[in-house]
Amino acid sequence: MRLRTFQGLVPVPEQAAAVAAVPYDVVNREESKALAKGNPVSLLHVDRAEIDLPDDVNAYDDRVYAKALENLRKLQSDGVLVREKEPTMYLYRQVMGSHAQTGLVAVCHIEDYENDVIKKHEKTRKVKEDDRTRLVDTLSANTGPIFLTYRDHATVLALTKAHEEHDTPVHDFTAPDGIRHQVWRLPADTCAKLTDFFVKEIPVAYVADGHHRSASAARVGKERRERNPSHTGQENYNWFLSVLFPAGELKILPYNRAVKDLNGHTKDGFLQVVKAIFNVSPNGLKDPLHPGQAGMYIGGKWYQLDWAPLAGASPVDVLDVSILQERLLATVLGIDDPRTNERIDFIGGIRGTAELERLVDSGGAAVAFSMYPTTVDQLMAISDAGQIMPPKSTWFEPKLRSGLFIHTLE
Repeated sequence: MRLRTFQGLVPVPEQAAAVAAVPYDVVNREESKALAKGNPVSLLHVDRAEIDLPDDVNAYDDRVYAKALENLRKLQSDGVLVREKEPTMYLYRQVMGSHAQTGLVAVCHIEDYENDVIKKHEKTRKVKEDDRTRLVDTLSANTGPIFLTYRDHATVLALTKAHEEHDTPVHDFTAPDGIRHQVWRLPADTCAKLTDFFVKEIPVAYVADGHHRSASAARVGKERRERNPSHTGQENYNWFLSVLFPAGELKILPYNRAVKDLNGHTKDGFLQVVKAIFNVSPNGLKDPLHPGQAGMYIGGKWYQLDWAPLAGASPVDVLDVSILQERLLATVLGIDDPRTNERIDFIGGIRGTAELERLVDSGGAAVAFSMYPTTVDQLMAISDAGQIMPPKSTWFEPKLRSGLFIHTLE
């Protein structure tokens, strides 16, 4: 793993809370507009610049990218975003309730991404990758960090915890959703130790969240490398903004499912089919207690689904979401491709099982399933095997905020 310091753009301390924005891909256009309303310095004006244009302007229109660049430049000219005095790394701590996680903010090399030193577990959609590629190239900047993880190592933990516990953070605020964000700037000697240590002791990292952002950053770097006859490999475009978290600190929530109809089955008929596939008990289980178990909500009642572990199966096939998809969603409910089928919705676990009940009780879905969270170990095993997870398998929480650090490519 190659890491490097970077001399980025950062918000002045008094504006950090206002600038920090949720990732572009967890909110739609209307939600982005609502979040940024009355806040002209929110980075959503850059990452989702369509909110500043008429509603009939397509999100991929040329005007959107031009507006994003205009808004980024204005944040700089107004003194909201300023250039760091020297290259550095940061610690970024997030606290959500009783859960806390601290990541190392640095830039990673695009060749590590291309050569699978940074491992992936999802496919990207071309339209989304093209969009982020164009935005990064237009801005000449990475505005949203990639969420990476690596296997825990005591040396890294000791180096980072010492600063976290004894130094004063440059940013410390609680966002409207109740999540606390703290940032520490690391001294040069610690940055040098971490750079050296990752190269020697951390063989790989894993994309936890941000596959489209990492793919687009690598694409822009590759295209600029090919256009530059004086390319050396040290230019800023060879690196992309990342936050690296030790795996043991991460929290994955379930990614639940709701299907709009029963594919021609009656409720009673569907229940009989399910009982032939899984062990079913009407005991009111809402949240699965372990892998090999799911909750099913239908007709105002919760049912518990259980199944035996698969012996000798691949890391992908043993996932609960894979088993539910192959045994029930595809064969019984006709959800042939969950990436494209419009009869299925995916609900992040942060919204809880009450959202599943609401969808079914309101008629927006016929049946819903609460899943046990995929584990970080499962994510790593799938990535190590070079396999691809089913869509919507992991929901990491809390989400990284964009705008606290911006890596520029020039």
